[in-house]
This record gives sequence, C-alpha cells and structure tokens, in this order.
Amino acid sequence: MSIKTSGRRYKTEKVKTAKFKKTSSTKWLQRQINDPYVQQAKEKGYRCRAVFKILEIDNKFKIFKQGQKVLDLGSAPGGWSQVIVEKVGKNNIIATDILEMKPISGVIFLQQDFLAKDATKNLLQVIKNEKYDIVMSDLAANTTGDKKTDHIRTTILLDEALNFALTVLKPKGVFIGKIFQGGTEPELFNKLKQNFKTVKHFKPESSRKDSVEMYVVAMNFKN
Repeated sequence: MSIKTSGRRYKTEKVKTAKFKKTSSTKWLQRQINDPYVQQAKEKGYRCRAVFKILEIDNKFKIFKQGQKVLDLGSAPGGWSQVIVEKVGKNNIIATDILEMKPISGVIFLQQDFLAKDATKNLLQVIKNEKYDIVMSDLAANTTGDKKTDHIRTTILLDEALNFALTVLKPKGVFIGKIFQGGTEPELFNKLKQNFKTVKHFKPESSRKDSVEMYVVAMNFKN
C-alpha cells in the first residue's frame, strides 16, 4: 500500500506488536512510520512534521516577511523556528519552551514553563521593550483523552499566549495560536475580535485527520 502526498508516493508498513509492547504504543509507532509528513520532514532535514503546519498557514495567509520580529511560544523541538528564520532572517526570532531545544542559528531560545510565575517577566527582559510583528503559539497541554478537559486546558494556554501577545505586538501585528476543535470559547473569541481586524480558524492538511487541533490566525492588531 502507498500514500501520495505533494506529488510523491510513500509506502506504508505494518508494525508487529511485541509481547512487551502495548497495542497503543505499536499503533503510535506504525502511524509515525507510515506518516508521509514524517517521511518528508526527514528527507528535508526538518526537526518535525509540525513544520508543514506553519508553512501551510503562511501559504494561506501570507504572513512572514524578511526583517519581521517573531516570538515562537511552545517552540520545541524547533521546527517552526527552523523554517521561519529563513523567511524573516537571523536574529529576529525568540523561542521559548518548557522542553529543551537544540540551538538554531539566528534564534534565541529561552527554556522555561510559559505558565510559571516569572515566565513573561523573563521574556520581556530578553525582548528589551521591543515590539514584535508576529506571536505564534503551538502551546498545548498534555492530552488526557477527555476531549472537554483537553479543550479547556489548551484554551487556557491560548488565552495566556494571547494576553502576552497583546502586550508585545506592533500595530497590524499577527497572532497565531493552537486550539482544539470546538472552537475558541466565546469570551476568548470576542477578545480576539476586539483586538484584531481579522480572525480566522484554519486546519492544515498536514494536521492528522484524527486530530482535533486547529489554529486561530488573528491579523491586523488594532493596538
């Protein structure tokens, strides 16, 4: 069997379940091996398949340009920063995540929990009162398996990312944030509409079909 993606055809393989390995682990491994975006990411030297999500967002909304200042929240393993630094230029991206991230030339990385008490204070110290063109957030809480709980937890992270974006964005700036299907909460959506002229929901093709994730793209910050 094969899967065709972007004009290419990728073979699929079946993974046998070992006695010591859980069925869920085997399914995850098989999905990784047979995922055409995982295969493409390896071929192109990208850090993760999530690269294709931000590339699709940019292809749809034409966001990134040379010289723009970008904040990458929830950046590890660094796929988004890896491709966006080529679009905006070196030394224009600050990335942060609770996990470690291997260095990327031209990207400043700060390892911390974004919800920690001094997280935003630390970021502001690194930013040095500069205003940014784009804040992109791939922050997501660990899933519990309960859709309602996962939606609420990810919405909280999105709200925190948005609150920070509102303090650092330039006029006409852009905010990109991950949400789970079910849409943004009314209060959060109203906040987006109050602060941005255009607000769109978008699910990239590279997002897995069984995934409930999608992205909100808010453009033209009103300041």
